[in-house]
Amino acid sequence: MKLRYGNIEQSGCISELKTKEVINIIDGKRLGTIIDLEIDVEEGRLTAIVVPGTGKILGLFGRNTDIVIPWDKINKIGLDVILVEAASFTDIKPIEK
Repeated sequence: MKLRYGNIEQSGCISELKTKEVINIIDGKRLGTIIDLEIDVEEGRLTAIVVPGTGKILGLFGRNTDIVIPWDKINKIGLDVILVEAASFTDIKPIEK
């Protein structure tokens, strides 16, 4: 299966995406692994990836938001990592749980 959106095309399974670490290339921060995907069912394409938000206490307890990263913010999908370009958290939107 080929995943395609804009200038990014990736062969493989969606389950393979969920094993890759997501890293912001602006600040080098590790955002975690994908926990969910947003899909445009009408057009049959991925529109965003979702990574876990930070916790309330030391990043361990009380996580109450997930971070949605639009597909157009994905810079490169590599063998082990997905590089995203988000200058700030205003570029990516949190989801309240």
